[in-house]
Amino acid sequence: MSNTKTVLPVLEPGAPEAVAPCCPPLTERPLTAEEAVRAAAMFKALSDPVRLRLFSLVASHEGGEACVCDISDVGVSQPTVSHHLKKLKEAGLLTSERRGTWVFYRVEPSVLAAVGQTLRPSGA
Repeated sequence: MSNTKTVLPVLEPGAPEAVAPCCPPLTERPLTAEEAVRAAAMFKALSDPVRLRLFSLVASHEGGEACVCDISDVGVSQPTVSHHLKKLKEAGLLTSERRGTWVFYRVEPSVLAAVGQTLRPSGA
């Protein structure tokens, strides 16, 4: 098992065509080896229930970003929350910005689009 981290590209807001999304829809054609590695990194990051919940909390938060202080109550300790947020950032699913003592997390709309595109049926 490799310890190499695969980071998905984060697309620039307002310019989703600037960077190709992770992968084509799974029903469009077989994934290349590189596409499979990138998709697996994304799905692996989202495969943990706490991570999926944190991702959902950020994605659905008013204004499209959430302070860590607003999303920490997910039934695990603060260090565990930080660990999971780090994993989501490493996978390219979240970005963060420190403002004073707080860190704010954001899911770029293009990342949500890339996740959705991978799972949508071809032609849809």
